[in-house]
Parts: sequence; C-alpha cells; structure tokens
Amino acid sequence: MTGISRKYPMLRRSQAMWVSRRVWQPRLVFWAGAVSIGLISVLFAMLADQAQALFHIVTGGGWRFYLPLIMTPLGFVVCAWLAHAFFPGSQGSGIPQAIAARHLRDDEDRGHLLSLRLAAGKIALTVIGLACGASIGREGPTVQVGASLMLQAARWGGIAQARGLILAGSAAGIAAAFNTPLAGIVFAIEEMGRAYESRTNGLVLTAVILAGLASLALLGNYTYFGVARDTVAFATDWPLVIACGVIGGGFGALFSLLALKTTRRIRRWNAPQPVWRALLVAGICGLMVAVIGLASGGLTFGTGYAQARGAVEGGPLPAFFFLEKFAVGLLSMVSGIPGGIFAPSLAVGAGLGSTLGLVFGAGTGLAALLGMAGYFAGVVQAPMTAFVIILEMTGNHDNVIALMCAAVLGYGTARLISYEPLYHALSRVFVAEAIRRRRAEAAPGTHKD
Repeated sequence: MTGISRKYPMLRRSQAMWVSRRVWQPRLVFWAGAVSIGLISVLFAMLADQAQALFHIVTGGGWRFYLPLIMTPLGFVVCAWLAHAFFPGSQGSGIPQAIAARHLRDDEDRGHLLSLRLAAGKIALTVIGLACGASIGREGPTVQVGASLMLQAARWGGIAQARGLILAGSAAGIAAAFNTPLAGIVFAIEEMGRAYESRTNGLVLTAVILAGLASLALLGNYTYFGVARDTVAFATDWPLVIACGVIGGGFGALFSLLALKTTRRIRRWNAPQPVWRALLVAGICGLMVAVIGLASGGLTFGTGYAQARGAVEGGPLPAFFFLEKFAVGLLSMVSGIPGGIFAPSLAVGAGLGSTLGLVFGAGTGLAALLGMAGYFAGVVQAPMTAFVIILEMTGNHDNVIALMCAAVLGYGTARLISYEPLYHALSRVFVAEAIRRRRAEAAPGTHKD
C-alpha cells in the first residue's frame, strides 16, 4: 500500500485527509447537530401535545370551562415577561430571527437571535403558551431551535459556513417538525434563502436527511394530517380551486398586513415603557383569545391541529370557525409571546376551505386541502412551500396540479394586497435592532464590559 501511495500522490493526499482530525471533527459535529435537531423536534412535539392535552383536561366541563378567562391572559403575561426578562429574541415565530441571523455578519449579533439558551427558552415558553390556550404552533419555533443548534455546531466544530449552517438547521427543523423532508428543502430555497446558494445544498440535504432519520427512529413514518382520500374532478371542482386560491390568498394577505401594521404600532407604543406596556398588551390579547375561545366552544384554543385534521379527513367545521381562528391567531401573534403561525394558519385555511366546500357542494376534505394551500401561500407568500408541505402532510399526490394552482392563486392575490412577505418584513426589525445596538456601543462614552 505504501508503494502505491508513493506512485500515486493524489491517493496519498486523500488518505491524509481521511485521517485528518481537521476534516472529520467539523463533520462529526455537524452530523451530531443534525441528529440532535431531529431528536429535539420530536421531544418538542411531544411536549406541545401534552401541553394542549393538559389545557383541555383543566378546562373540561362545568365551571372549569370558564377558567381560560383567568389562565389564558395570565399565561400570556407570564410568557411575555419571561421572554423579555430572560429570553429576549425568543418572541414570535422564530423564523424571522433565523432569516435575520443569515443577514448579520457578526457572530455576537447572531448570538442575540440564535443560541442554545434561546432554543431552550423558545421550547419552554411555547409549551407554556399552549398549556394556557394560546393559538400558536411549534413549527416556526422549531426553525429557530434548529438554526440555533446548527450555529452552535459551527462554533464548536470551527466551521466557517455559518450562514449555510443556519439555512441547513432551519430546513432540518421544518422537515423534522412535520415529517416533510421535501418541504424542508423547498422552505430553505424559497423562504429562508430567497437567493439560494448552490454550495450550501449539500449541507441542507445532509441536515434534512439526518434530522429526518432521527425523527423516524422515534415516531416512525407518518402523515401529519392523516391521508386525504378525495381527488379533484377535472371540470366540476375547478371553481372551488379558484375560489380557495383567490379568497384564501386574500385572507392570508389580510392576516399578514394586519400582523405587520399592528406589530409596528404596538412596538412604537411600547417604546417609552417597554416592559409594562408589553405585559399589558399580552394580557389584553390573552383575554380576547379566551373570550373568542369560549364563544367557539373551545375549538380555537391551541394549534388547531385536531380541527384541521378532522376537516382533511372529511368532517366539516363550523361555518365561521375560520374567522374565529383567524382572530385568535392574529391576537396570539401580536401579543409578543413566543409561538409560530404555521399550524394555526393551516387550521384557518382548512376552516375556510370547509366553508367554501359547503357553498360549492364539494367534499369537505378536498376543500380543506385547497383552502390550506391558498391561505398559507397568502400568509407567507411562499407558494412552493405551501403546496409541497400540504402534499407531504396528507399523503395524497393525486391533487398536485390543483394544489399548485390554489397556492399560486393565493400567492398572486396576496401580492396585490400586501407587497411585504411576512417573515422577511419581521426579520428587518431584528436586523435594525442589531444595527442600533452596534451604533450605541460605538458611540462616545460607551464601552463594553
């Protein structure tokens, strides 16, 4: 073997690389980070499910039905205070923080948005919010958790590609949260990257595969919303496709527009007294969520996963469920507590589609799928992510063209109403905060401890 190595220098060089610690240590750290994303995503999902179950047990039956009038606003205030006092940067979905971190060049600035401490706080506060009845999801927070783990892996492994690893961690988080590997990749390309870098494709694919394998090892292969049985008929169901796309996209854009405008006004109003006013806003939003939840018979509390799955499997939702879920989702988002909008948005879309299905005399399950595609594409303005994630979550590939059309129509309608993609507009807030912090540190008379 030594003679062969002398004869072929390239082989000798490759052997040296094979045993080089500098080559394998970063790879092992990266692989461990990807696997940990899958494992932590599964743990997060279990905790979130248990939190929702606990809420329904505590508030089930008799006088306890009215407990949310106390526990929901109190829970919102506690979550908002903990986020402000101990986990600043954990508020909201977590996807804007991951996007902002990719735009920041300084590792310290990224550390204010992505860290192991923030990841732990994000999980804990999202679980507390769900235990109090907030209309939030765990999928967006899983993106921030995944990006935080990968950024930490970059530090431990001495890996220079921090931006690429943030992208890979975000994609792995989505893939593990929904058991949707293709959607994780598409999400990285369309929503996180916007200008996708080809040299990061290996990182993204490897992270998604390893996180997915870790998730599958614990939960097995499953479809998030069960299996959809209905198929779009070529002629009779296409008016429903168009309606779900256009109306769903319009409502999605309205959610995005209201969320951005309300968040900006609350941020300006909070500026003189950021703590107390933020807690007041959280309490008011929590009380309104409780009132609407009681008026809906308890249907709007939590992620909305059970309601969306029921609609996909053919069970009609109340006609105005989508409006109630729309309202509590918006209130939960602008309240300032940690929590995502993926699952609540899909629940709103399923409710809207279910109502339109009754109007058009179509199957509820099919209409719910189309409503989810149109509404979700309108909220995040990412049509490819919308239809791919719904395809993978329902296990039915017979409606590919119909879902694509609904998603594209939803996206086109949303662009006419709101020019700002929600996550990217929110990410600019975190970038601006980093710039202000840098300027304050550089101002005369200030110094870092």
